[in-house]
Amino acid sequence: MNHALATAAGAIAFLWLGMVLAISFVEAPLKFRAPGVTIPLGLGIGRIVFRALNRIEAMLAVAVVGVLAAAHPAVGVLCATAVVVVVLAGQLAVIRPRLNRRSDRVLAEGDTGQRSSDHLVYVATELVKVAGLLALGVLALTG
Repeated sequence: MNHALATAAGAIAFLWLGMVLAISFVEAPLKFRAPGVTIPLGLGIGRIVFRALNRIEAMLAVAVVGVLAAAHPAVGVLCATAVVVVVLAGQLAVIRPRLNRRSDRVLAEGDTGQRSSDHLVYVATELVKVAGLLALGVLALTG
């Protein structure tokens, strides 16, 4: 694999990883602990933040795939890339729309009943994506 392209792929992967960790595992849970942040307010903020994050993630996915298409990477790099791209696609196409419908109900009707299992699925997929991005970054930079 071309060294410059491998370095670029690794840098993109670690940038993406940092964004996911900062937003999903720091900002998202902490915003609800801030004084005066109600569930509806936190959900409204979260929707805006995650919409922006997901758009950036889609651009980073396109960038890493583009770089790797020119780099002729090892199988491990391709597998890690496939994992993160498939997880992101699943989040965008299936999980996020379900979470948005739930937050629509909370914002419109004040429905604060049981927490959605979709939220737990999203967190689980974020953990898989984190592992995939870490593997992608390490393999791209060391392969």
